[in-house]
Amino acid sequence: MRTSPTLLLRRAFVGCCALAAFWTPGAPASAGAPVPGEALVPAEAVVSAGTPDGGAPAPQAEALPFTPRYRALQHGGIVRAANSSISCRSSTRSALPHGSSRTAGVTRAATPSCLAVRRGAPAANGDFDMLYIDVGHDPNTYNSSRAEVRLPKGARVTYARLYWGGNLRVGEQKPPKDDGRVLIAEPGGAYKVLRADRAAGHRAARGADAFQASADVTRLVRASGSGLYTVAQVNVAKGRSAAGAWGGWTLMAAYEKRSEPLRQLAIWDGFGTLGPGEERVIPFGGLRLPGRVRGRVGLVAYDGDRGRTGDSLSVSTGHGTPTALGDSANPRDDVLNSTISEPGPRAAGRVPAYANTLGYDSDVLELGTGIRGGGDQLAFRIVSQRDAAWVGALFAAVDAKQ
Repeated sequence: MRTSPTLLLRRAFVGCCALAAFWTPGAPASAGAPVPGEALVPAEAVVSAGTPDGGAPAPQAEALPFTPRYRALQHGGIVRAANSSISCRSSTRSALPHGSSRTAGVTRAATPSCLAVRRGAPAANGDFDMLYIDVGHDPNTYNSSRAEVRLPKGARVTYARLYWGGNLRVGEQKPPKDDGRVLIAEPGGAYKVLRADRAAGHRAARGADAFQASADVTRLVRASGSGLYTVAQVNVAKGRSAAGAWGGWTLMAAYEKRSEPLRQLAIWDGFGTLGPGEERVIPFGGLRLPGRVRGRVGLVAYDGDRGRTGDSLSVSTGHGTPTALGDSANPRDDVLNSTISEPGPRAAGRVPAYANTLGYDSDVLELGTGIRGGGDQLAFRIVSQRDAAWVGALFAAVDAKQ
């Protein structure tokens, strides 16, 4: 009997999750602790857009199981900055939804204009001709966007990692060899070449050619602190297709600050498709949870469309029904809805700050009050009912029992 690739991928993922459940946290980073090396090279290595800098491309795999990337028990938390790298053509007034047609010159069920979608109107990336965002107006880059890392005053960064990804196949086909390389500039700084320091996920499925890469940026963020970071040259294709163009980046930064509560901090990453009815379960074990669980969880995902229900992120303690997470920006049954959001009245800044990011999600959600405390583990469950979505990274910052 033939075993489907999806079943094999699921079995491999479950096995890796079982191993992750037994992984216990190490000591929190201290002021004198060494930090893993970063894959940064001088900006002088960048000659022109798309020019190789001489570094070997990162190895690639069709699927990367979710595994722990960082974990610490410390007074502090995790912040993140994120933005999309591509958006609809601003001059587009209307577009045809998938499966629609023109009859005698009349468009049926036209989607909103690009400007309305950027302000938050529901629409899918496949409805538009997609073009690069380029805030830097640098002739040596074909896309760039900015987002703010907002650290509490007096906080010290203990770990930071940049994730980037998108679709390589739209109106054009981008070369996969450039997946593992981007440019990054700290607040007020110049571009530096950043190479992926682990295997990049890369898989063609359902009309898309998707990838995600990542690299350690701890030293850069620790030295530069809060402010707007710019990420350029994310290797995504522009144009229009049924699968749609999408892509973006997220920078996660764990920090310690003595005046904040004691928390369990963790970052996981991986890469793989999430088709109809499929799920990813990420266990968070070895905890000592207080009676009332407080915390936040952040999720990075690709190819989510606003208005299509069936996507959810839930959390459980292993007892009872999982609690579906959501807020005003992320309905509980439509979490993969093309948003970059976080709780609180003052979200971190972005340039540009489009409300509908057309296929890129980087959301931070409160765990809420419906979670049973006093246990030793949590489990995060991601479910999708769409044709294809990709999940790339997740973080959690949860109060620990003193």
